[in-house]
Amino acid sequence: MAGRGRKISKRAFIRKGLAGLGGLYLCQYWRPVFSMPAGGSVVTEADKLWKWSREAYHYISTPRGMKCRICPNECEVKPGETGDCRNKTVSGGKLYTIAYGNPCSVHADPIEKKPLFHFLPASSVLSIATAGCNLACLNCQNWEISQKSPRETRNYDLMPEKLVKSAIEGKYRSISYTYSEPVAFYEYTLDSARLARQAGIKNVVVSNGYIHEKPLREWCKVVDAANIDLKSFSDDTYAMLNAGKLEPVLQSLRIYKEEGVWLEITNLIIPTWTDDMSMITQMCRWLVKNGFHDTPLHFSRFSPPTRLSPAQ
Repeated sequence: MAGRGRKISKRAFIRKGLAGLGGLYLCQYWRPVFSMPAGGSVVTEADKLWKWSREAYHYISTPRGMKCRICPNECEVKPGETGDCRNKTVSGGKLYTIAYGNPCSVHADPIEKKPLFHFLPASSVLSIATAGCNLACLNCQNWEISQKSPRETRNYDLMPEKLVKSAIEGKYRSISYTYSEPVAFYEYTLDSARLARQAGIKNVVVSNGYIHEKPLREWCKVVDAANIDLKSFSDDTYAMLNAGKLEPVLQSLRIYKEEGVWLEITNLIIPTWTDDMSMITQMCRWLVKNGFHDTPLHFSRFSPPTRLSPAQ
């Protein structure tokens, strides 16, 4: 087990979180802890750069556009367009992310909410997310931010240096990149995680695992713990429910394990979609066969959103 601490009551946990926020407003530990700039920030031109733009990592130029090589979608982005994650754009013959230092969600959470039950237990974690996701899950609970561009959300001004400083001042032991999809704000996550590692703060990613090997191994050098959504164990289900594929996620699980990142896995049980016991059995057998027999596996309850209907 990693970093096991003493047990505290819920009341004591909330009191501790309040004290650690250095006077910032907090009604409950999952509420925002930074003030929102009045009016937010909106930019309509798809290829316009702004303060929160940075040249993207892992891309190449092709005759069809700038090809992003961070995730298996491999979007080829042209001027005036964005990638599937809604935050990659082209300007001056280069690919940029527009999700850098502008999270739309900043919360204080219990680490168990990630869920991580065996990593820094009973501690609070500073959680951040920008808009955007590289999948399009019909069941997404955070669709208000995951299926939006950073230009469509009200955002906080929180560059990596300020994020880490806030974590230090709040006495957080870890920062979590979560809620939407940290692969979609890869550059912001990586740069922040590097600074956090230097400051002695742990880094946590809560991810769909839909990422290429090279950027993932680079990520793993500064990530301490991860919870990966293994959404199903069927390529057909991944295609229809999530607009993705299964194998890249399985490959990511192998890499996290090889790189020594503390790993926990979540499987969401969706009636008529992923509640197939034969598929769950197949998934568990694969995990055991591939060395994940001692990896915590969380089965999560489904809360119906408006977009999802029963599988045909």
